[in-house]
Parts: sequence; C-alpha cells; structure tokens
Amino acid sequence: MAHPKRKISKTRRDKRRTHYKLTAPALAQCPTTGEFHLPHRAFWLDGKLYYKGQVIMEKEVLA
Repeated sequence: MAHPKRKISKTRRDKRRTHYKLTAPALAQCPTTGEFHLPHRAFWLDGKLYYKGQVIMEKEVLA
C-alpha cells in the first residue's frame, strides 16, 4: 500500500485545499408567486405545484 515518504505540513495541506469552496445555489424567482426556487425545477407552495409560473398540479385533500 502506498504511503507518504515525508509528512505534509499543515501549510502545504491547506494551500492545496484553497480551491475546495462551497458555492451558493443559484435561485430563480417565480414570476407568479415571487417565491425563490431552484431553476428548471417545480416547487410546492400552499398545496399547489408550480413550474414556469403556472400551476401544474394541486394537492389532493383526503377526506
């Protein structure tokens, strides 16, 4: 099994990790409701499923 010949210092290790960054997700705003959501995805709001500003489906009420 491979193993390092020399210890990697904390500085060298941290320099290598400088490019591992978290990016904030891009959000789109619905033109109908003004709700923020992931782009190209449907989202639920008040029991209705919206996509591209239109109601696609309504939640069934079980009696």
